[in-house]
Amino acid sequence: MKIKEAIDRVPGGMMLIPLLIGALIRTFFPGIFDTPEFKSSFTGGLLTGTSALLAAFYICLGSTIRFQSTGYILKKGVSLWIGKIATAFIIALLIKHIFPDQNHLFLGLSALAIIAAFSDTNGGLYMALMGQLGKKAEDVAAYSIMSLESGPFFTMLILGVAGLASFPVLAFVFAILPLVVGMILGNLDEKMREFLSKGQDVIIPLFSLSIGAGINLTNVVKAGISGIILGIGVVVITGLVLFIIDRVTGGDGVAGVAASSTAGNAAAVPVAVAAIYSGYSQIAATATLQVTAAVIVTAILTPLLTTWFAKRAEKRNVSHVSLSENHDMK
Repeated sequence: MKIKEAIDRVPGGMMLIPLLIGALIRTFFPGIFDTPEFKSSFTGGLLTGTSALLAAFYICLGSTIRFQSTGYILKKGVSLWIGKIATAFIIALLIKHIFPDQNHLFLGLSALAIIAAFSDTNGGLYMALMGQLGKKAEDVAAYSIMSLESGPFFTMLILGVAGLASFPVLAFVFAILPLVVGMILGNLDEKMREFLSKGQDVIIPLFSLSIGAGINLTNVVKAGISGIILGIGVVVITGLVLFIIDRVTGGDGVAGVAASSTAGNAAAVPVAVAAIYSGYSQIAATATLQVTAAVIVTAILTPLLTTWFAKRAEKRNVSHVSLSENHDMK
């Protein structure tokens, strides 16, 4: 049986399908979660151990982030990273001042879902697109800076600074600590980087199963519709902002459009944030579904939009070169 190939055909399948399996278990067998036998078992630990699994994932993820970067990588990565975070922060400020109830906005979207979706880029998608369409290898490597978005830290920081949530200082420290530990280990020892980086792919379906086990599918239709809108919003708004930033910093805009997506691990952020700030505990499950839907939508739209922009940029460059050659001949 070609199980993995079938899963890989689904956009974000390695996260989405285990999440769906966990949600089916929670929806149709909710009683087992309250039994002593389940709680004390390895199965119970797997289906309810979201925090531990996420901590392990962030250590593995952190090991792939390099401290050193060339000037071009630093400029490209930092500009796109700041653009993404700044856009999410401005949206958070607008939510704070326009909507009195930040937990239930347009079509059931919450501030938690919106900021989680807007503040994290799908690194695998970005690197794949820039590997095919980018002009320099450094365009791909720029994600080494952008990967700092990963995890709940910046979502918490944006929500806290914008006044949409309140977190103790130690909460920020403990939220980013696994990522920092992974970064230190990966940068001190290349063998540790190679060893830990392999763990990402294995842990993703495991924490997805655990996250799904906390979701009741009775809300899935509503969350799906709002999640689609959320995904479109991420592509349109961050795509435009990052396109402009990329052009201003000397690029052709393609890298900016390629970063207009939501990372698969962003679906884990609502649960992680709600574990620290109880004000979001009631909407964490719905926010997870919405962000997951946004991941899928951006995984489809971002490549289409990036390819279109890349073709336009290539035609523009060809025209410019032709004009220059004609001018030189004269």
